[in-house]
Amino acid sequence: MPGSRSRSFLALSLLFTIGALMGLTTNLVKIAGTQGWPPLAYLLWSLLGSGLLLLALSWLRGERPGLGATSLRYYLASGLLSITLPNGLMFSSIPHVGAGFAAMCLAFPPLVTYLLALALRMEGPSRIRLLGICVGLLGSVLLALGKLHSGDSPYLWVLAALCVPVFLALGNIYRSRYWPQGASPLSLAPGMLLGGALLLLPLSGLGFDLQPRLHDATAIALLAGQMALFAMVYALFFVLQKLAGAVFLSQIGSVAAIIGAAMAIGLFGENGSLSMLLAAVCIVGGVLLVASRGTKEAQA
Repeated sequence: MPGSRSRSFLALSLLFTIGALMGLTTNLVKIAGTQGWPPLAYLLWSLLGSGLLLLALSWLRGERPGLGATSLRYYLASGLLSITLPNGLMFSSIPHVGAGFAAMCLAFPPLVTYLLALALRMEGPSRIRLLGICVGLLGSVLLALGKLHSGDSPYLWVLAALCVPVFLALGNIYRSRYWPQGASPLSLAPGMLLGGALLLLPLSGLGFDLQPRLHDATAIALLAGQMALFAMVYALFFVLQKLAGAVFLSQIGSVAAIIGAAMAIGLFGENGSLSMLLAAVCIVGGVLLVASRGTKEAQA
């Protein structure tokens, strides 16, 4: 059916667009670190700025975020699982494990998301989709083993980076399962970003440096760039989730993994490896298999 084909094409286009923007983020974080930005400070101010940008856009479009107890709980919970925990770990681990490895870790969420969706009966079983996710996971395992055996990064930070996809998967499931009734994608995105920023603030009392670094034009431009990236990513993020569901959405990480790792090798001269190449082949194959399953019907 034409409508079904156009719907699938839109979902796949959004998948690759968002994945590319997320892959760019891992590399911007590394550049920001060289300009004096502490990882969590860069995350906090990027979230705050992007959240305010999307809040202004949602008001201009007449899609104002809900302020009831259910909506506020959704913003905080989705902000914690989808923003604060995974991005906090990723931003902090990049100086230790490299932008390429951090990007490739984003390929892990699909299997966890799919298994959780099956357990909660949010998705039906599909052999093709499960095969695709397992192929992608094989690539991620090859990547992780290669990094651990290389011995060039502290194990603690490698494990921290590997925890990122677990929280992303939990966030994917939570956002779908508890999507506020009648809420539009644009009305939810700013609340999640601002909720994530709010949850970072207590870290200041624990000794973490959250002060902005606005000492020169480069540092300011990096912050503005990340604000714009977050705003674009999460505005489109909710659109794709509404259109295609949590499992299809989780494939964003696979695209981000490939693009982010390629950029890290090309821009920063990070070392590639045979295991990384094999991982990339597996991940691309997994995305194509999952995409061939098509998108699910839009949620009410």
